[in-house]
Order: sequence, then structure tokens, then C-alpha cells
Amino acid sequence: MQKIILPIVVIVLLLFLFNCEKSNTEPEINNETIVEHFGQLQVSGNKILDQNDEIIVLRGMSLFWSQWGGTYYNKETISWLRDDWKCTVIRAAIGVESGGYLENKTVELEKLYKVIDACIDLGIYVIVDWHDHHGEDHIFEAMDFFRRVSSKYGGYPNIIYEIYNEPLDVSWINVLKPYAEAVISEIRKNDSDNLIVVGTPNSFQDVEDVIGKRLDDNNVAYSLHFYTGTHGQFLREKAFMAISANIPLFASEWGLSEANGTGDIDLQETNLWTYFLERYDLSWCDWSIVNKDESSAALLPSTSTLSGWSEDELSESGKMIRNYLIKMNTGIFENLN
Repeated sequence: MQKIILPIVVIVLLLFLFNCEKSNTEPEINNETIVEHFGQLQVSGNKILDQNDEIIVLRGMSLFWSQWGGTYYNKETISWLRDDWKCTVIRAAIGVESGGYLENKTVELEKLYKVIDACIDLGIYVIVDWHDHHGEDHIFEAMDFFRRVSSKYGGYPNIIYEIYNEPLDVSWINVLKPYAEAVISEIRKNDSDNLIVVGTPNSFQDVEDVIGKRLDDNNVAYSLHFYTGTHGQFLREKAFMAISANIPLFASEWGLSEANGTGDIDLQETNLWTYFLERYDLSWCDWSIVNKDESSAALLPSTSTLSGWSEDELSESGKMIRNYLIKMNTGIFENLN
């Protein structure tokens, strides 16, 4: 009897030790990224959908004008914004005038490529923003720019093209629509399916001008820009008008300040705007990651590091938007397979 019991005891002990060793090992690492999970973005009606035809809301940060805020156009900063701030999208604002792309094409392209490469490697979305207020005056340069970018990165679902930052008081039908058609045609030669974001008159405020006059492209959204210290109910009514007419909107730039980047933060309007964004499933990027002495800058002027920012290194708006991103996006990262 003892001869039978002894081997059984040994086997039980070995199984116990094996299970203990297995339970003490590191848990399986979650390797799925945001872009792997959500994949190719597509427009359907007034919504942006993921690869599974589910509504997706991207929330993230815009970098500052590349010619003045290029310090943060690097993987270290973007990695911190993904891991600590929980950004699912980063906007690279490539400055065109005032010492930007028109004068320093190679330098600005290198900055952009660093951001795109980082976002692809980190598995988040990236908005390639032609950050210009006079795009119709630089249409051939814009066509060449987006031809270069789309030929290099058009095969990656991470890419979102924003082809004109904040047009001024110009006509949608006579100026902006023909501009968009020309630039989009260059993108579509290399990239048939990534999302394109198109601007509307008066710094993306006259979104209702698109009603009945949409572009003939199945994967285009229209930009809505606002600053909570300046833009209130009148602009939400314009946005609602467009949404009700089945126009897909993307708030590719908004800030917790007045429109000039300064002034106090209007908490009531900020709350109304964040409710509006979530109510209508609008994706967005907040302006901006830079250490500038203005209300909309997320970092204090004294902040000198590229990442690892403490609360004491963030501005009031920086603290607020970081907390909001963490609140809204943490669950998205936790639900990755």
C-alpha cells in the first residue's frame, strides 16, 4: 500500500510546484495597439467608424506649430502622451508660412516624419496637418506635400490627412471646395482609403456651408475648431445644423482659452463643449503641447523636459485636459486584447 501512495504523493507535489511556478510568472503582456484594435477608419453618415463598423471617438493632443514647437516632435514626447495622458491620436501641425514648410521644406518634413514614425511604432493615429491660413495661395505646394506624405505612408491605417488649417473668410464653393478636390486627388493616387479632414470657412466655424455641397469622396470629415473662451452656443448651433444634415465633423483643434490662445478658462463653456463632443461622438485634438506663456499651452514656460511632466510642470489647461483624457480614454486602453 505504501508503494502505491508514495508515487501519488510525489506526483501531487510536482503538480503543486509546477502550478506555483506558473502562477508566479509575469502576466501575459498586452501587445495589441490602438490602431491594431480599431484599424481602418471610415465615414458612415455623420459618424466615424472603425474596422468593425463601430463608432470610434479619438481623443488626443495637437502639437504646436512645427517651426516654433518642433522640440516636441519626437518619439519620447509622443510615447509619454500615449502612456501617461492616454492619447489615441496626435496632430502634427506642420507650419507652412512664417519660416515653416515654404522656406524649410526638408527640415519640416523631417519633423513630420519623426512624428508619423513614432505614432506608427506606438500604434496610435496621427493627423498630418497642413497648418496654413492661406492654403489657396499655396495649392501646388500643398499638393506636392500630400503627394510626398501619401506615397510614403499611405499604406498605414494610422494616417489622417488634414489638408488646410483654419481657412479665413473665403467661399466654400468657389475657393475651399476646389482646393480640397485638387489636394485630395493627389492623396487618392497613393492612398485610396485613409480618412481626410477638410476645413470650412472662417477658421472651421462655418461648417453649415457644406450642407448640400459635400465633396465627392466617401471618406471625408469636416473640421470644427473652437476655443471655449470665445466660441459658445452660436457655434454649437452651427455644428448641430451640420450634424443634423448628416455632415461628419472632426474637432481637430480646440482649446481651453480664448481664440488667440490667451485669457481665462471659461469652465462653464468648457463643460458645455465637452458634453457636446461626447454627445455627438466627435473625435478631437486639444491645442497644444508647448511650453509657451499662454493659456492654451499645456506646459508651463519653465518646463524644459520632453516627457515625464509632473503636475507642477503643467498649466491649468494642461492639468484639465490631461485629467479629461485619462478619464475618457483609460478604459479604451484597458480593453485592448
